[in-house]
Amino acid sequence: MDYVSALVPPVVMAAFFIGVVRVIVKTQGGAAKTKEDAAVDAALTRSETPHQTPANSDA
Repeated sequence: MDYVSALVPPVVMAAFFIGVVRVIVKTQGGAAKTKEDAAVDAALTRSETPHQTPANSDA
């Protein structure tokens, strides 16, 4: 019976991992995909634009 107790944790972890992957795959896309994509695009645009410094800083 030692082999059963040795195999249970990996089998449980594998089942949990498969469940997590299935949830991730199922939640991709859908109604919120466009809104999420727009938010990511806006954030990328903000991060890619160069920061402008004041031309006449007296510091």
